[in-house]
Amino acid sequence: MADFQDHPSAVRQGEELNLAALEPFLLSRIPGAEGPIAVEQFPSGHSNLTYLVRLGNREMVLRRPPFGSKVKSAHDMGREYRVLAKLHAAYPPAPEVLLFCDDPDVLGAPFYVMQRIHGVIIRRALPPGLDLPPETARRLSESFVDNLAWLHSLNYSAIGLADLGKPQGYLERQVRGWIERYHGSRTHELPEVERISSWLVAHLPSSNDSALIHNDYKYDNVVLDPAGITRIIGVLDWEMATIGDPLSDLGTALAYWVDPQDPEELQKIRWSPTNLPGSLTRAQFVAHYAGATGRDTTHVPFYLAFARFKVAVIVQQIYYRYHHGLTKDARFASLADVAQILLRASLQTAESGKV
Repeated sequence: MADFQDHPSAVRQGEELNLAALEPFLLSRIPGAEGPIAVEQFPSGHSNLTYLVRLGNREMVLRRPPFGSKVKSAHDMGREYRVLAKLHAAYPPAPEVLLFCDDPDVLGAPFYVMQRIHGVIIRRALPPGLDLPPETARRLSESFVDNLAWLHSLNYSAIGLADLGKPQGYLERQVRGWIERYHGSRTHELPEVERISSWLVAHLPSSNDSALIHNDYKYDNVVLDPAGITRIIGVLDWEMATIGDPLSDLGTALAYWVDPQDPEELQKIRWSPTNLPGSLTRAQFVAHYAGATGRDTTHVPFYLAFARFKVAVIVQQIYYRYHHGLTKDARFASLADVAQILLRASLQTAESGKV
């Protein structure tokens, strides 16, 4: 199974790190570390940048904001570091962090360094040679839901994360905030935006529930055990974690979950192979979560419609950077079309009332 583990590659053009400044900084702060430094980049991910840093035989992972990002609040490295520093002991799948740096003289932006988690990450397609029979695919999808339920069961006050967010009025702030974010990163006129924005504001459910939520929970943000592929050993990318409505976290996970019967345009943009035979459907996902948590999932269609809108805005924000020449990453060229597909899917969920 080792061949299926996630591996870095060469650093993309324009996203190189200043190794002359980084090496002495790390050597002075990582006990026992020795040079020389070598850096590669994990090729996936569309937001914060993730690098594998080697100092001699020591491996660690470095996270920094994207170059040229306009959305500063979405790339708060200090906040992400503080979340992980408190969370790891209570929730071991959260990575163990080593240090944080906000000195612009080192890399020009804040960054943090964490332990590497060796494991398998499933992205758009299964790694070549990895087979998930229906029973395995089902157990993996159930583990995925159970792990989300575990996160939502944590006593965030006892962990020391009560000040991470304001649960009162969370959902209304989120809906209005993401509508504003779309308009702040608009590059084209999309008629779906006004329709779904109006629907979300008009159909906002009341919510008093709160939990620690990840806000970007999907297969390619979890690390699987190479020795037992259905066991989750890591959860990555905590940049949007907060205290808020747990059903909004469920909705986000569902927004990334493509069923076999979904239309072709959704199949083409799926993030992960959630449509494998044996995998839970979205409806089964919701039922399993309800059984694991005891939460009322009556209004989950609203949360899915909102989550698809939110993911569309995130995609649009990334495309905005490409459109204005702030990144040369060719993967971003088609993201305007992806945003429109997600907006249509959001409208379809709103109008059908089904997940």
